Amino acid sequence: MFRRAAILAAAFTLAAPATAQLSAPHRAQLAQALKAPTRTPANVARDKYRNPAGTLAFFGVKPSDTVVEISPGRGWYSEILVPYLTRGGGSYHAATSAQGVQGFRTFVGTNPQLYGAAKTAVFPVRAAGEQGVPAASADVVLTFRNVHNWAMGDEPYAELAFKQMYDMLKPGGTLGVVDHRLPERADAAREKNTGYLKTSTVRRLAEGAGFRFAGASEVNANPRDTADHVEGVWTLPPTLRLGDKDRAKYLAIGESDRMTLKFVKPR
Repeated sequence: MFRRAAILAAAFTLAAPATAQLSAPHRAQLAQALKAPTRTPANVARDKYRNPAGTLAFFGVKPSDTVVEISPGRGWYSEILVPYLTRGGGSYHAATSAQGVQGFRTFVGTNPQLYGAAKTAVFPVRAAGEQGVPAASADVVLTFRNVHNWAMGDEPYAELAFKQMYDMLKPGGTLGVVDHRLPERADAAREKNTGYLKTSTVRRLAEGAGFRFAGASEVNANPRDTADHVEGVWTLPPTLRLGDKDRAKYLAIGESDRMTLKFVKPR
């Protein structure tokens, strides 16, 4: 009886609804950040694909946390996270390449009063003198659709990236990963050129760095995506690499099927 109860409890933990990970007051603060008029309208239009409320709730991002976002690009999540965290007593760090740091500072310059509290760091640190995120300083590290890039190319550096994310987290801290999902039955060679990764690959990388798997959510799943497109994930919106060819078909599919995985740095 005890063994059956333990199995059921574990299953519930892995399949728990995203909103169960945040308190009601924190969910209200997050909803306020999502509704802010300062968000770019084109970014808001993609909420139906990126599901920021459910994703951040599943990862348990509290407004008082110190959060590191890896390679935030043009600031899609930054628009939400910086106000949410700074108003709640937390802090936001953008960790990206040296070139990416300059790009992020351009984003901050679009509204310095709102985004000026954001901090920057180099990631991954490859050379002496580069200023990375201090060790054991973050409550949460988030990486959205980056891991597939680390696993591609002539110099893959996924192992290094996961090791550095592990180091920057406090014991008990959370790593949240979202990426394009390749079916487990697919040829692993497709991970090198399609932008899709197997969930097992991400788990292997994270657990190899010392993380403990804490659960998965289907909040970013898209069952219409077969993950076998001629131009990989870039066939789908928002890239639509084929241009007008079969455009309606790919718009109907929508953005990619994505895994949403949570890991914890053991205490």
